[in-house]
Amino acid sequence: MPTEQYHEPPQELSQETRTFVRMITSVIEEAEAISWYEQRISVEKDEEAKAIMQNAQEEEFKHFGMDLEFLLRKKPKWREMMKIILFSEGDIVEKGEEAED
Repeated sequence: MPTEQYHEPPQELSQETRTFVRMITSVIEEAEAISWYEQRISVEKDEEAKAIMQNAQEEEFKHFGMDLEFLLRKKPKWREMMKIILFSEGDIVEKGEEAED
């Protein structure tokens, strides 16, 4: 198994931590894919190709959301913070500071 995703020896990490790391890595990969599609979509001239890319990007966004939800279920403290920041009105930075308190 590749160990590029680990900063500590994998054999010393619990199964729970290794799963957590895999899901964090998955979130990063999904975010990268969303970004790549956004760039491709912005320059694509062919409307049919653009529609296919938009559909693929939506799939990546769904995967991103599922990965994030998994992590938030495993980290209740994170979930509480996100409840303050996500889907709220007002200044995002202020909401972030409120979540830290």
